Amino acid sequence: MLEQALTHSSFANERGLEQDNERLEFLGDSVLGLVVADRLFRGDPSAPEGVLSRTRSHVVSAEALARRARELDLGPALQLGHGEDQSGGREKPSLLADALEAVIGAVFVDGGLQAARDLVEPWIEAEAAETMDALDAKSDLQESLQSQGLEPPFYRHVGRDGPDHDPVFHVECWIGDRAVAAASGHSKKEAERKAAARALAELERAGPQR
Repeated sequence: MLEQALTHSSFANERGLEQDNERLEFLGDSVLGLVVADRLFRGDPSAPEGVLSRTRSHVVSAEALARRARELDLGPALQLGHGEDQSGGREKPSLLADALEAVIGAVFVDGGLQAARDLVEPWIEAEAAETMDALDAKSDLQESLQSQGLEPPFYRHVGRDGPDHDPVFHVECWIGDRAVAAASGHSKKEAERKAAARALAELERAGPQR
């Protein structure tokens, strides 16, 4: 089951294999969604649906899954076709995320829902906490500006670099006619969240705006 979970379709096609990891990925995606939703629901009885949905979206995002897959060192274990391997497939967030979902699916088939929970839950908490911090930073910044009678911030995407499989986005957080903070991240949303946190810290140091 583990071998199948780590077998990309490009490898299966080259070798004439009947099975790759796509079916397990399909199953693992659903199992992951259930485990995460249940954990968030039980973990914070007071959280509104909107917060739960945004937190779940982050925890199950390709970005978060790829990060976890790297921690598990799944990249070197992937069975990839020659072309996919040569193009940096072992570092592609989409392939790593798919492989992790396939592993979750394999664990579920082999050991049931509790085994899948045991695999997933240890890293849900950290990802969820990061999401809540990020959401708080953007909403706190907007609320702080509104309380001072100022317009809400806007985020200007100023550049992108790095390889296609691991891009870095650069964002500025503007308040009125000036850029208050800048940050970078592996997604536009991540860069915006970091910029919001830095802008909030800068405003707190500067004191009330006039």
